[in-house]
Amino acid sequence: MKHRRLGRTGLSVSEISYGNWITHGDQIEADAATACVRAALDEGITTFDTADVYAGTRAESVLGDALHGVRRESYELFTKVYWPTGPGENDRGLGRKHIIESAHASLRRLRTDHLDLYQAHRYDPTVPLEETLRAFDDLVRAGKVLYIGVSEWTAEQITDAVRIAGELGLDRIISNQPQYSMLWRTIEAEVVPASEQAGISQIVWSPIAQGVLTGKYLPGQPPPSGSRATGGAGATFIARLLNDDVLAAVQNLRPIAADADLSMAQLAVAWVLQNDNVASAIIGASRPEQVRENVKAAGVTLDPALLKRIDDVLADVIQRN
Repeated sequence: MKHRRLGRTGLSVSEISYGNWITHGDQIEADAATACVRAALDEGITTFDTADVYAGTRAESVLGDALHGVRRESYELFTKVYWPTGPGENDRGLGRKHIIESAHASLRRLRTDHLDLYQAHRYDPTVPLEETLRAFDDLVRAGKVLYIGVSEWTAEQITDAVRIAGELGLDRIISNQPQYSMLWRTIEAEVVPASEQAGISQIVWSPIAQGVLTGKYLPGQPPPSGSRATGGAGATFIARLLNDDVLAAVQNLRPIAADADLSMAQLAVAWVLQNDNVASAIIGASRPEQVRENVKAAGVTLDPALLKRIDDVLADVIQRN
């Protein structure tokens, strides 16, 4: 497993991160989740990503249990705050009360005394950015959070946060967690350039496009039984990609993957890691063998000619804005 620095910091993360958005506490039981986490550790993954809202907070608990007993210094633990975790008006958003209380709740569920990275899961236009950043800064100063990041923020929001933190002497964000894949390239035009200028890395989710880039979804045919498209938390995300034009284009990636001696999934993960601003690609898994397959994308270099073939094959179905 290769590692990369996160932003302009001393924190190294594994090129492949293990995430449990849809799996832990939702699709798979605790024993299976633990087996996947142990497989990730065995394969050299040191970075684990979750969020307080996943599976109604259950995902954090499952991950905390799975990592219990592992030397805390040997892995990086990331979680997020923003979405509702309770019925109250202050059980959501990026106000001080919710940030501080959610951090404490996440620490309890994850069975740890600190988070390596605490991320604003979305931007909150209803709260002054100064309040949000100061609450994060207080957690850093208290030693409960080592670094702060954001998820799915625009270039303007990232730039504003960096500027305000600099003006007020607050801890600066070091990462953004956007969706990014061969099919979904919306960060390339503005977010990546703004992040590079600010010294911020991307930790990307859905590099396999919810499974579409594995090639298992075929044009003109119903989704395979038990796949993400047939139900569960990920069904709405994948629905926008399940049209015959996209699925037919994806099938044309098969000979390209074969020429690179990679599976379709490995090709997809390797592709996002060719972007120098990407520090890590998050994978999920419901079975240990999925982890073992996808980690083989770490350290792979795709030559320019192969990258151009990918662009040519997908040209008409790439989402850029």
